[in-house]
Amino acid sequence: MKLQLRGIQKHYGSKEVLRDCSFTFEKGKIYGLLGRNGAGKTTLFNCLTDEVQPDGGSAVILTEQGEEAPLTPEQVGYVFSTPILPDFLTGYEFIKFYMDIHQGAGAQDKTIDQYFDMVKIEPEDRHRLIKGYSHGMKNKVQMLCFLIARPPVILLDEPLTSFDVVVALEIKQLLREIKHDHILVFSTHILQLATDLCDEIVVLSEGQLQQIDHAMLESKDFEEQIIELLKDEESHE
Repeated sequence: MKLQLRGIQKHYGSKEVLRDCSFTFEKGKIYGLLGRNGAGKTTLFNCLTDEVQPDGGSAVILTEQGEEAPLTPEQVGYVFSTPILPDFLTGYEFIKFYMDIHQGAGAQDKTIDQYFDMVKIEPEDRHRLIKGYSHGMKNKVQMLCFLIARPPVILLDEPLTSFDVVVALEIKQLLREIKHDHILVFSTHILQLATDLCDEIVVLSEGQLQQIDHAMLESKDFEEQIIELLKDEESHE
């Protein structure tokens, strides 16, 4: 399975944020979407989830059989940098509700507690109101949503930047475990995080996507080459 972007464009007034964004993402890899703050990473994700309408271009899913169909919002799991969750529910209540509405996705092959165990949320915290959760715990609950819904495409908008070291390592391991069943695109502006977690690096610069040669990742001057590539970026959201 592949996610193919074809010439996606987005303007805000006279400002061109995305310019002919074209790329093919494959299942089984974690892609690091690297760019400076304001380069358009979140705008691209919002275009793929129909949060905003692109001004041009398209995104399609290609199956192993060579069939293609337009990408739909139901096929995308979007992990926000700031989790959006119902604070008036407990973690347990919310995950039970989420499992109930995603029964067709195979959510019932695990119990609620088994899902909580996957992201290491302690039993005593599962019945607390989400309102009282830390940012890291809320992000873990958000991660559970795509583990339950199992969308083919998962977009992660800088979800690890606020985690402590232990939680970040746990989430990285979780992503590595599930990547074989999904197309994973991980947005970040932190170079070390991208190189540590991701199988491929894609740079968003001047409104366009460019894949970095994999051999370049092993180069001792890799960081200098990336900085050189991005330093003249003038497009900021």
